[in-house]
Amino acid sequence: MDYTDLYINGAWHKTAERFDVINPATEQVLASVASADISDADKALDAAQAAMVEWAARTPRQRSEVLRRAWELMTARLDHFARLITLENGKARADAMGEATYAAEFFRWFAEEAVRADGLITHAPSSGARIMVQHKPAGLAVLITPWNYPAAMGTRKIAPALAAGCAVIIKPASETPLTMLALMPLLEEAGVPAGLVNVLPSKKTGALVDHMLHDPRVRVVSFTGSTGVGRTLLKGAADQVLKPAMELGGNAPVIVFDDANMDVAIEGTMLAKMRNLGEACTAANRIYVHEKIAPEFTRRLTAAMSALMVGDGTDPSVDVGPLVNAATRDKVAEFVADALAKGARLECGGVVPDVTGYFYPPTVLSNVPEDADCVHDEIFGPVAAIQTFTDQEDVITRANATEYGLVAYVFSGDFKRALQACERLDYGMVGLNRGLVSDPAAPFGGTKQSGLGREGGHEGMLEFMETQYISASW
Repeated sequence: MDYTDLYINGAWHKTAERFDVINPATEQVLASVASADISDADKALDAAQAAMVEWAARTPRQRSEVLRRAWELMTARLDHFARLITLENGKARADAMGEATYAAEFFRWFAEEAVRADGLITHAPSSGARIMVQHKPAGLAVLITPWNYPAAMGTRKIAPALAAGCAVIIKPASETPLTMLALMPLLEEAGVPAGLVNVLPSKKTGALVDHMLHDPRVRVVSFTGSTGVGRTLLKGAADQVLKPAMELGGNAPVIVFDDANMDVAIEGTMLAKMRNLGEACTAANRIYVHEKIAPEFTRRLTAAMSALMVGDGTDPSVDVGPLVNAATRDKVAEFVADALAKGARLECGGVVPDVTGYFYPPTVLSNVPEDADCVHDEIFGPVAAIQTFTDQEDVITRANATEYGLVAYVFSGDFKRALQACERLDYGMVGLNRGLVSDPAAPFGGTKQSGLGREGGHEGMLEFMETQYISASW
């Protein structure tokens, strides 16, 4: 691998301590990567602070053109990034290409949003003063990204931060740091100044991030990952009263009403469940199907899951690659064993193959009981857990009975009924007759313990800005 060192102030820095990145399909070492410590974090903070002064002073159009160029360059190199994603994450080529395309699109979207941080001038009704409102760069941002989307979770944060005028320090997941490191030469070519974007892979994540969150120059922390880690980061952010943007865990319900178009419901459920091998906070976790159509739905979903080819994601014919590591695979297997022990029925899959690599087959469980562990926790793997319902009020209550509120999916042929159900669901996003909600142009985020703030859309840039109000008379 070409880029395996720290990226600070536009240069590559070696470290004495390094860690291995494992290819989950082969269980072989893919690369040895530099591991940052607190002294490296201080260098990155110094570089970011210096670079932000000039960057924030640029016109919105100047920042926009750099981001637009980054989109053009990344779009021209999608194959390269897709292959790297597959090698370090394991996902199949089609999924990796989808992620690379999605990741690049954030640069184009925020290139357009960079020039639209609109303010306001109005006349105060009582005092007669003029109210002038503008949005300014919030300050240095620490970005912490997960392993399940090595490219997209980084660009979804980098692009709006740069559009807003901020400098960033990225701590990528130690399982998948290579994609983010490989993005840095592209950003240089696009015109991103040295020091504006810094990447610090590390095996000492807790100490490194905590140190940065307590540096007075840092003003924003943006994290995608588990709710447990998010709570810890929020406690650290409270000491400095940082602006938090948190995209945390999910437990997504799918509700399939008896009047749903079966083709649409199966296609949407497959997408919601199997996109990224189910290793996504947006993945379908609890599938509620009206009992009238449950037998047909289960039969057709089982057929679709059974038809998927499992193997090394570098093979273009493969649909399902390995899970990211042994711990993730073993946890998925434990969910299945628990559900079966409590009365669920195995429709397909469910057996860990005796092969090299962290593979788990596409699995369908029917008759899943309410007390199964997979009903209450993220499966994060290719397991579809089906339950049935008869009453609309009951299924909405069951769908809402979780601490999470990221995304839900509804399938119905009755638009009025579907919208009524959507409005009753306590989730930040709802997919209505579709299994994909992620879009750079839409505000991505959840309610309850699934997070704070929004990424993407116009709101995504405002997470990296502060609102300033000026009272004036003339």
